[in-house]
Amino acid sequence: MSSKEKPTLGGTRIKTRKRNIAAPLDPAAFADAVVQIYLENAGDLELVAKSIESTDLNFSRYGDTLFEVIFTGGRTQPGTIKPDEGDRHPYSVIECEPRREVILPSVIYVQKILRRKPFLIKNLENVMRKMLQCLEFFEENERKKLAIFTALAFSQKLSGLPPETVFQPLLKDNLVAKGLVLSFITDFFKEYLVDNSLDDLISILKRGKMEGDLLEFFPSAKRTPEAVSEHFTKAELIPLVEYNEKKIFEVNLKEMKSAVTTQIAEEANISEVIETVKQHVKDAKLPDIEVVRILWDVLMDAVQWSGKNQQQNANSALRQVKTWAQLLNTFCTTGKLELELIYKVQVQCYEDAKLMKLFPEIIRSLYDQDVLAEDTILHWFRKGTNPKGRQALVKSLDPFVKWLEEAEEED
Repeated sequence: MSSKEKPTLGGTRIKTRKRNIAAPLDPAAFADAVVQIYLENAGDLELVAKSIESTDLNFSRYGDTLFEVIFTGGRTQPGTIKPDEGDRHPYSVIECEPRREVILPSVIYVQKILRRKPFLIKNLENVMRKMLQCLEFFEENERKKLAIFTALAFSQKLSGLPPETVFQPLLKDNLVAKGLVLSFITDFFKEYLVDNSLDDLISILKRGKMEGDLLEFFPSAKRTPEAVSEHFTKAELIPLVEYNEKKIFEVNLKEMKSAVTTQIAEEANISEVIETVKQHVKDAKLPDIEVVRILWDVLMDAVQWSGKNQQQNANSALRQVKTWAQLLNTFCTTGKLELELIYKVQVQCYEDAKLMKLFPEIIRSLYDQDVLAEDTILHWFRKGTNPKGRQALVKSLDPFVKWLEEAEEED
């Protein structure tokens, strides 16, 4: 009897992949649930924070909605700050009084949430960016509350909030033109400086890529240094005024130095260089003493130093002094300015070893070219106040001073 083989099924078994079926988005239900927590706890933020922590709400999906409820009391329409349908609560940042002691609890509340759920920082950024871009749709009082909250957020070092998130959206042309940005940033500065130093503020502006020029916050018709000083003086932000004026001053000096450096490198006529310096002095109201310092730096920077060859260095430096003596002469118009020039030479020779031995030769050359008067040199020798390298430099200048004194006696 022959055995029959059992039949087998042929072909290939096809595996089917299960589809990931996403739950439909329902931010309205999420917002209503958070609003209900606020209402049940009568706006007590400590209790609200505990209640939110104990819920199983989907914060990773509805993080933006959470911060909309915190800031405005309920959900907002997509892309705007207009209220959307749904429940609202009266304990939001926008609804409270515009005072730091009232708004600070909201900042601390947000800080607690971010510490427990650090992934929500991106959602906070999104909502703050949207609100700042929509400043024109808030009332003046509401904008002030946002400015206070923002300042306190940085003052309290709110977990991971990057300054560029705050400052960059403010630079929309229409917001700047209407003066809304200037009003907001002024409130921000005043509030932040209550607990922080000016250096801290500048650090935040730098990280927000805004330290370059406060003029960017001003409407185009008011973008002048005078307008900046006037505005922040009225706002009683004098340290900020002084900082800005110093920064403008440094920029003006740098521009003059750059222009003169270029002309000297191109071997321009001395009269052209003098005219350039005079124009910068007039336009930027540069003090004479700073002009003298800059001119000496530019002249010495243009010297071709030759390493350890002292004689070549001496020849190059003295040649430069002789060539541009008229330039120095034009701006060293008083004994005080001549003395400042000697101090400048003194410090440079003290700080640069290769110039230490050149000091008496440089002073002698400046004297020969009528840049320095005899009285100024003798005053520095006898009563100079800058201590840097003074003892050694006085000793090196002693032969020349003796010669001056002998010549004076003969006369």
